[in-house]
Amino acid sequence: MVKSGRKFAREKKIYNFTVGDFDPAIFPIPKELEDAIVEAYRNHFTNYPAAEGNLDLRDSIRTYIAETEKLDYHANEILVAAGGRPLIYAVFRAVCDENDKIIYAVPSWNNNHYTHFVKGEHVVVQAKAENNFMPTAADIAPHVKGASLIALCSPQNPTGTTFSKKDLEDICDLVVSENNTRGKDEKKLYLMYDQMYWQLTYGDIAHYNPVGLRPEMREYTIFIDAISKVFASTGVRVGWSMGPATLISKMKAILTHVGAWAPMAEQKAVAKFLTQRDAIDKYLVNFRREVEERLRSIHDGFQQLKNEGLPVDSIAPEAAIYLTISLNAVGSTTAEGKLLATQSDVTAYILDEAKLAVVPFYAFGAPNDSAWYRLSVGTCKKEEIGEMINKLRDALKKLNR
Repeated sequence: MVKSGRKFAREKKIYNFTVGDFDPAIFPIPKELEDAIVEAYRNHFTNYPAAEGNLDLRDSIRTYIAETEKLDYHANEILVAAGGRPLIYAVFRAVCDENDKIIYAVPSWNNNHYTHFVKGEHVVVQAKAENNFMPTAADIAPHVKGASLIALCSPQNPTGTTFSKKDLEDICDLVVSENNTRGKDEKKLYLMYDQMYWQLTYGDIAHYNPVGLRPEMREYTIFIDAISKVFASTGVRVGWSMGPATLISKMKAILTHVGAWAPMAEQKAVAKFLTQRDAIDKYLVNFRREVEERLRSIHDGFQQLKNEGLPVDSIAPEAAIYLTISLNAVGSTTAEGKLLATQSDVTAYILDEAKLAVVPFYAFGAPNDSAWYRLSVGTCKKEEIGEMINKLRDALKKLNR
């Protein structure tokens, strides 16, 4: 007997929490930004922008970060590009020579690939669950001698967790101390600080940055930021770095040859939008509320499953659009008698049986046996959260442990 199309579609439904992006139908960009983009195109801003970013945009960024982060950067210390990725690539290229030591923690997003691009030495720090998967100064300290770059991200992709004030202060003190031991002509140790999600924090969680905590870090810190995540504008492609002018100039030269400029019209629109503080504040109040509601609802659901004795866990949401969850079912057998011998088996079982798609931390450099996963709510419909939790409960209850 042939199944009806509607029933077949229901059975094939996947709860897809893998995408580090937004469904524009759920999370549209700010209306004021959208209108400004359309207006810029109608005004024929379609030619090449300035290689370092248009001056009006860099001035708007300068004012915006001074007001929101209390950071003072001049226009020649700001570089604009087509989102964060080209800027991260430019940092690695500008700072690191072949075989330089590059320190990064796992799980983290793509630091391994950028280190590979520049033929650097991978110095990998395993972040721990007890520290919410954020690296500590103690983790990093054994590796700083001779290192050229530390790559950090807070709020962190994939974990949705953040540095505490004390932990980031300790890392800053470590960098300053190490650089004080290096000679005048010796390469310094730089810190790349990716803070793409910094305005998406929840509850009493506060965002900290290295320069705000330790002004001496200004000459060693390169920031990565953008409109991509904070305004659900991943496809609009406007990002910026702030850092020492000499390093920003090198990054500009690299990206000029790559051609990774943010589009002219989008630059004009963002320059205008960043001055509209009332519109920004109104958007962020609603945006944060909607994202946090999803994260906390799923966290509460996982904690309920944990309290029922099922092999799951989650870390309370702190920031970004991600929830760190654990599916610790290795060694279980399915109702059909199949052994889930590896974490990959667990991932496949959860997808097949619960229709839940999440990204394992081993995709972000963590060990292959890690039971932890990234769950993203950028495309999450609130009404599907309860369904997903119930499907996961049913799937886990079928396991023999």
